[in-house]
Amino acid sequence: MSVDVIVGLQWGDEGKGRIVDFYAREYDVVARFSGGDNAGHSLVVGNERIALRLVPSGVLQEKNELFIGGGCVVNLETLVEELDLLAKLGVDAHRLFISDRAHVVLQTHIEADKRREAERAQPIGTTGRGIGPAYADRASRVGVPLREYCERASTPQAKRVSAHVVDGVAYIHERLAQRKRVLAEGAQGTMLDVIYGTYPYVTSSSTIAGAACTGLGIGPKVVNRVIGIAKAYCTRVGAGPFPSELHGREGERLRERGREFGTVTGRPRRCGWFDAVLARYAVQLNGIDAVALTKLDVLSGFERVGIVTAYTSDGANETQYLEGWAEEIRGIRRIPDLPPAAGRFVTTLQNLIGVPIELVSVGPERDDLAR
Repeated sequence: MSVDVIVGLQWGDEGKGRIVDFYAREYDVVARFSGGDNAGHSLVVGNERIALRLVPSGVLQEKNELFIGGGCVVNLETLVEELDLLAKLGVDAHRLFISDRAHVVLQTHIEADKRREAERAQPIGTTGRGIGPAYADRASRVGVPLREYCERASTPQAKRVSAHVVDGVAYIHERLAQRKRVLAEGAQGTMLDVIYGTYPYVTSSSTIAGAACTGLGIGPKVVNRVIGIAKAYCTRVGAGPFPSELHGREGERLRERGREFGTVTGRPRRCGWFDAVLARYAVQLNGIDAVALTKLDVLSGFERVGIVTAYTSDGANETQYLEGWAEEIRGIRRIPDLPPAAGRFVTTLQNLIGVPIELVSVGPERDDLAR
């Protein structure tokens, strides 16, 4: 029995959805272990862009079971909307299971979230989805577990969702006992972790690989491999430290070419060069075995591409610049076949972060991936 874990290495928005979708074909269960509907992920299929916030990203692989673990908080309205979307697309949602220990995000949580953010002298950048207050109520022992909500509530939403609710601990351990392969999917990114991220500009849950154990109810001995997802550059939504941020034309160009606007909020993302210092920190925190690098195609056409290699006391980071490349790379399916300058960029990142880059996305479609 084994569990592999996928986590983001930056501030979220690394493109985890399509990477989980790719790896998911090798697994029996794709399990979401943390976060709520503040963590959007998109999948592009032909001309169709599917945006999901709660249902695991393996949804387009027909053979997988899908599991939302007890470490998550669930907005039932969002969940029902996603079930409706899947039905419209002809996707079988009967294979979705939700842990009875996940907590419910109530309207009072959403209202409290928006009110607290408005009252802050320095806004954190919360999505206003009620995630923080829901986790706070859980920690204060006044939250509402999904099992309890479905037993007591008489709303159509509760009735619709209750068909998917299971004993989460029993579910995941039964699958492991059957020697099913489980892919644990994290939400957001390492630098938004409530303990190890850029506090206080973080989310309200743990986003690192270790949270897969608490979020799914498993022991660390069953974790086999941890895969990190990183963009070929960095982005961040909302306030907080961002050492490699670009404020001029290069940053604007990254935003335009990468279509860097939040899946959940629609807010423009701040953009900057790849931060190798941050990536090494994230590799340590998560015990990363290999990295999938996304959005390399966004850098095509830049005369130079930057990598932050060190922080300095005066805030003037040390940035290494490499020659850019003009070639479009969408048709490439092998990393060795990348244009020489693009290949040097990938090799340089790999050397700086200290783990292999085993997968590179070279375009927005599901199959635009090089190995």
